[in-house]
Amino acid sequence: MADAETTARRYPGRLIVFEGLDGSGKSTQAQLLRKWLAFRGYRVFFTEWNSSDLVSDTIRRGKKRNLLTPTTFSLLHATDFADRYERHILPPLQAGYLVVCDRYIYTAFARDVARGCDSGWVRNLYAFAVRPDKVFYFRVPVQTALARKEASRQKISYYEAGMDLGLAGDAADSYLAFQGMLKREYERLSGPEGFQVIDAEQQIEALSNEVRRGIRPLLDGFPKEEVLVHGS
Repeated sequence: MADAETTARRYPGRLIVFEGLDGSGKSTQAQLLRKWLAFRGYRVFFTEWNSSDLVSDTIRRGKKRNLLTPTTFSLLHATDFADRYERHILPPLQAGYLVVCDRYIYTAFARDVARGCDSGWVRNLYAFAVRPDKVFYFRVPVQTALARKEASRQKISYYEAGMDLGLAGDAADSYLAFQGMLKREYERLSGPEGFQVIDAEQQIEALSNEVRRGIRPLLDGFPKEEVLVHGS
């Protein structure tokens, strides 16, 4: 996989990624950053995990009927990502956009390995993807993630809780066990992959301020919309 400097050389855009457990606040902060960048005049594109139309119905049916093995789960989501990457990530980067991703390849690195897939095999599936210019990892205790999930009254899904792995009979207990496994993988990745680790138990405004400080080096000299349009 190309390093960040190579990515920046090849494409005029910048890739900003948000990673973390469900309930960590990453999705909220990704959307807030998108709005903040757009307000400041930057051309920004937002994309999120598992949003390709190509295989979404297949994934949804497979999950609903509990048919996905760890390998098929991984392959289907890799296909979803590849389609989204070719259609919705790479073109904006080539066009000079700031691309904000709510989850990227590191979601697969953490989740698929936690499900028992070989780490090298998973990385090879995603070898085509460029390295992001910035990755924010929202670190949160698993118990906090569960509490936020329950407070939102969102049902804990079968695969989100890792029920397919037989970790526990109760959804909440399985969720704690599986999300704990994901967190360990994220922690293992954070150093080698250069994540900016954020304490996600802070208030929303404090988190937003930390994210904005984190991307300021990427914005130095980066053209805004009117410059890009007039210069095209």
